[in-house]
Amino acid sequence: MLTLHVAEASPESAVLVDGSRIAAVGPYEELTAAHPDARLRRWPGILTPGLLNPYGPELLEQAYHPDPREADRLGTEPLFGLRARALLASAPSARGASARRGVQRLLAHGTVAVAGEIRGREALDAVRRAGLVLAGRPPALPGPPALSPVPLVLLPALGPGSPARFAVFDVPDRDALVRQGASTCVATVVGGRLVHRRR
Repeated sequence: MLTLHVAEASPESAVLVDGSRIAAVGPYEELTAAHPDARLRRWPGILTPGLLNPYGPELLEQAYHPDPREADRLGTEPLFGLRARALLASAPSARGASARRGVQRLLAHGTVAVAGEIRGREALDAVRRAGLVLAGRPPALPGPPALSPVPLVLLPALGPGSPARFAVFDVPDRDALVRQGASTCVATVVGGRLVHRRR
């Protein structure tokens, strides 16, 4: 089934998805006229190719992502350092559960690719199951590991035939995305599937 994604602030960059691939990219009016039976998903903000987070190992193997049931004790942000190491070693399932929560948080920030050498089976499994792309790491990292790193790294432009991997941010333009960060993500699509939708 065809699905047409359009964002209010970027109607000239609507994306038509067929299964796991992009069938077309172009103005919303043209795509909807050519494919009137496509399922329509309307979003606020802008539609982008999605983000590359260069801190894969740091966020998925070295950080501990608290379970929501631990929020009163540990908070909701990733923990690093000695405390993270102790929590990751606290139970046999702790590493896998933290990596899965970390991947979900990356998806909620419009991340569709991670960089860095991820070695642990638990983190690799979480990345592969979610459909995130493993990419090469930039030669220099700009700052501390973060779900919304500065600067944001957008992937190359979307095009017909490429994998249906993109994100939508509730901002008026890319300059606002840079200023406000990846926490403005309202939807992330990986492999043609809607894997995150802000409620």
